[in-house]
Amino acid sequence: MSPTDITRRHALTAAAGATAAVSLASTGLLATPAVAAPKPLRNDELKAALRRVEARNRRLLTSRPSTNRWEMQKAADDGGDIVTRHVAGTGLKVSVRMGDTEAVLIHVIRRFHYEVDTLGAHGEPNPVEGWVAPSAVRDSRLPESNQASGTAVVIRPDFYPPGVRGGFTAGQQLIIRDIVADTEGVVRWGGDDRRPYEGLFYLTVRPGDARLERVAAKLRAWDETPGAGAGVVPDVTEPSRRRRAARYR
Repeated sequence: MSPTDITRRHALTAAAGATAAVSLASTGLLATPAVAAPKPLRNDELKAALRRVEARNRRLLTSRPSTNRWEMQKAADDGGDIVTRHVAGTGLKVSVRMGDTEAVLIHVIRRFHYEVDTLGAHGEPNPVEGWVAPSAVRDSRLPESNQASGTAVVIRPDFYPPGVRGGFTAGQQLIIRDIVADTEGVVRWGGDDRRPYEGLFYLTVRPGDARLERVAAKLRAWDETPGAGAGVVPDVTEPSRRRRAARYR
């Protein structure tokens, strides 16, 4: 392309811009806006933001999934997806994946605390455990590996050892299965696994599964409704509730 062509293109572009400006001015669209347009990021700001994202990813991400395919994270309360939450009405805290996962797992803990056995009473140490570091996971094929992705909790991890049954009475097991039925199978009780882990409750669905969002919304709605949700003790021996619970074993 010759210098003449470049000059001609520049002149045509400038003329077109001037014509557009006149047209906009005539319609009032060039009047001073009520809110100034956001300034675009400069290259150095964009690079700094990208460096922060990369640093966060190096600090937290593992590219290693737990058995339910959620990614394990290296830390909690460090700007990632895993945070420590208060368990309402119990005085407990637990580190879990924020959002919908948090909603369903905290519902499980609350109902267990209210109906199965009080947790954390009289200074009980380690009544519930959520997230653990990926380095503590010896086999990512085991359901307890889901703790490292923030998608599982263990009730009294020092009390109900993996591979052992008999930690709960028949009546307590009825309640536990009723709790699982609240989650419509989104959460599973480790006591029903072939290799039992009676203290373990874990997410069964993979990331993006619409069932998790739907169940979490239901449980949040219960929390807002008098006479519903954790803290309202149902009759778990009622035949309809037992049939419901049987569907998720």
